Amino acid sequence: MFRTAVRRFASTALKSAEAFAPPSARLIDIAQAQRISQNGLVDAIGNTPLIRMKHLSDETGCEILGKAEFQNPGGSVKDRAALYVVKDAEERGLLKPGGTVVEGTAGNTGIGLAHVCRSKGYKLVIYMPNTQAQGKIDLLRLLGAEVYPVPAVAFEDPENYNHQARRHAERLDNAVWTNQFDNIANRRAHIETTGPEIWTQTSGKIDAFTCASGTAGTIAGITRYLKTVSDGRVKCIVADPPGSVIHSYIQSGGKLGERKGGSITEGIGQGRITDNLKPDIGLLDDSVHIPDADSIAMVYRCLDEEGLYLGASSALNVAAAKKVAERMGPGHTVVTILCDGAYRYADRLFSRKWLEEKKLLDAIPSHLEKYIVLP
Repeated sequence: MFRTAVRRFASTALKSAEAFAPPSARLIDIAQAQRISQNGLVDAIGNTPLIRMKHLSDETGCEILGKAEFQNPGGSVKDRAALYVVKDAEERGLLKPGGTVVEGTAGNTGIGLAHVCRSKGYKLVIYMPNTQAQGKIDLLRLLGAEVYPVPAVAFEDPENYNHQARRHAERLDNAVWTNQFDNIANRRAHIETTGPEIWTQTSGKIDAFTCASGTAGTIAGITRYLKTVSDGRVKCIVADPPGSVIHSYIQSGGKLGERKGGSITEGIGQGRITDNLKPDIGLLDDSVHIPDADSIAMVYRCLDEEGLYLGASSALNVAAAKKVAERMGPGHTVVTILCDGAYRYADRLFSRKWLEEKKLLDAIPSHLEKYIVLP
């Protein structure tokens, strides 16, 4: 009796399953392309989707596409650089099994390195400015990294977090300072992966690319690839926050000014031309300056209109893409980078007190103030 009931139940379940629609051709194509990450986590880095920003695309008459780098295992575009600087050290014999990776990072590169180092069995030591979000510091420690938050001082100061990281690595055996700002393996990551992905995903139908510059690996590597493959046709524009000198450098024809002020964005903006940027800065067609008010407003717009929970650096890139699209006019395709999500910055970006302290509360459109849910 019991077996008969089980057979009847199984038969009914099978008949119900037959009613399901077959998987779409798109699902099958993506699944076959991704396959299995045979080498563990590191094989899951990259191949992120391009997301059409529906409202902004309709508003500008252009196709504005954001590369969803927050879907990387470590949650940001920096996973790519993290993997490549470690691979480079391995290839050059600087890092052997059981070794230690040391880096100076404002956060996301450290998180990417923490994932990569755990996957590959390396120790990780991170030096970072003590101005970074506490959530990033906590996450690094949860991922097994040894973290040293130090006072934020200029790069020229010997106590800058990058120089402290270098000296730490020099004191250890079988250790490497991966030097993300001036290690061109960072740039190589985007020449070999991100650039080709964008070109393939758009079938070469891309008119412009824009994103901000921190280490400059992303903007430089993607610019180099897109300029090469398109024979110079794709316009490449660097986006710059307050307190950075890259915009003024481009607009002045190569005069490096003094860095003044700061920005709410983390991990972008620069006071010098890094080694990652030097080979490709001449390929950049233009630059756009994005005020913090525009970045914070775009954080809220993307959440409300697109359902995208983005950090301020990603929002700055989207604001830059909108500005580039408006300059180019309808009918063009503009691609940018959605660096990471807002999860690590929520205590700031959605806090009324913080917005008031930064004098940014008035930048939030009244109908979007409902998202200011933290005191």
